Amino acid sequence: MNRRQLVRGGVAIALTPLAAPALRAQGFDHTIRLIVPNPPGGTSDILARLVAPELTRTLGQNVVVENRAGAGGNIGADVVAKSPPDGHTLLLMDVTTIATNPALFPRLPFDNTKDLAPVTMLIYAPYILGVANKLPVRDAAGLAAFVKSSPRPLNAGNSGVGTSSHLTLIQLADAWGREMTHVPYRGGAPALTAVVSGEADLTIAGATQAQAYATSNQLRAVAVTGAHRLAALPDVPTFREVGWPAVDAGTWQGVMAQGATPRPLLERLHAELAAALAQPAVAARLKDLGGEPRTEGPDPFRRWLDQETETYTALIRANNVRLD
Repeated sequence: MNRRQLVRGGVAIALTPLAAPALRAQGFDHTIRLIVPNPPGGTSDILARLVAPELTRTLGQNVVVENRAGAGGNIGADVVAKSPPDGHTLLLMDVTTIATNPALFPRLPFDNTKDLAPVTMLIYAPYILGVANKLPVRDAAGLAAFVKSSPRPLNAGNSGVGTSSHLTLIQLADAWGREMTHVPYRGGAPALTAVVSGEADLTIAGATQAQAYATSNQLRAVAVTGAHRLAALPDVPTFREVGWPAVDAGTWQGVMAQGATPRPLLERLHAELAAALAQPAVAARLKDLGGEPRTEGPDPFRRWLDQETETYTALIRANNVRLD
């Protein structure tokens, strides 16, 4: 058997060929790439650039943020899936990359359950349902009534076909009993801009993007998902309060590594990421954005991913959502 020995405190410890690289990897001996599978400026990119300096400090190596956008996040995810399992190439992904893409892309270049390993969820942000100021709508009840009575289907902007915002708007349309015209944009920010300009009638977007538009009265927030109202929008009720579905929908970001990355290395990365989000400046920025830190670790994150994937896969199939 091909073994090496590590002498620690006078005791020889046998190392298999797989174990030796794993122990070396925990030292992080070269630059770490933090892959963001989205364009610059979005929530994932903002978050990556918040945690990268903290990881650089604690891991002792430069952490470089690299935007690899395209194919709904699949290009960036594939980079990590095909990287060495040494923790030096990480994916800062969102709900679409893992939870919805398997049902939308019949032939992914990687297996998201085998080729990517959860490190930790980072933040969850509830959705804000915002309507254009041009609409004669003041609250949630008024929006539901207006959707039903409008002589034309309302234009509902979303962050892309098959994204969680698109699927949540489908659920709302079903609850209101009226079809809407679903208009895909290249992300939540363009969809919000379309509502502000009056090009779209309404949209649903994560608080990390939408809260600033709502507090500055560029659009009107009528309801939010999640367990409680947002501190920045105390008069805006939750979906649960107004009796709407998808009460727990929202956007979230997390970190994954290559699927064969050793467990001790995943746990080290989890601990460092949790510490990074606890830094006062980072925590304050997340609060300003409307995000809630969630850093429970690999196993809870895997359970969350499985649950989200099951929920969105069912919605995609039931509504025959397909990429053109």
